[in-house]
Amino acid sequence: MDYKKMGSRVYIRMDKGDEILSCIRRVCCDMDIKSATFQGIGACDKVVVATFIPEKQDFLRHERNGMLEMISLQGNVVTDVNGRLKEHAHGMFSYLLPNSGEIAYLGGHLQSARISYTGEIVLDVVEDGFIGQQFDAVTGIDVWKLEGKA
Repeated sequence: MDYKKMGSRVYIRMDKGDEILSCIRRVCCDMDIKSATFQGIGACDKVVVATFIPEKQDFLRHERNGMLEMISLQGNVVTDVNGRLKEHAHGMFSYLLPNSGEIAYLGGHLQSARISYTGEIVLDVVEDGFIGQQFDAVTGIDVWKLEGKA
């Protein structure tokens, strides 16, 4: 992995074997970034996404191995109530079905993804303040905590 900050953005190049979310967290820790959004493209060889099941307050995992094009990655990094960084991302991946060669898709809440060739991620840093996170009793999930609204 390599990265470079230009303006309020950090450009991250991930290499074969890099895990996307842990690399983003590492860049944020190295650069003392408290909150940001990110987007990216690339190629992966192992992906785990999940679908949230509200009735169970849990995720149903979907894992796929092989050649997966990361056609869309979007997410954010926030600081939780204990001061820890937390990533939240959704991704969409395409792959070829084994016998037909037809394109299929896998998407959802990204739990992990390993780069197979390269990943190109743009991190948009929140430079004036930060976005926190808090538990929302109505939905039963953690949500953004926005203070000092303009």
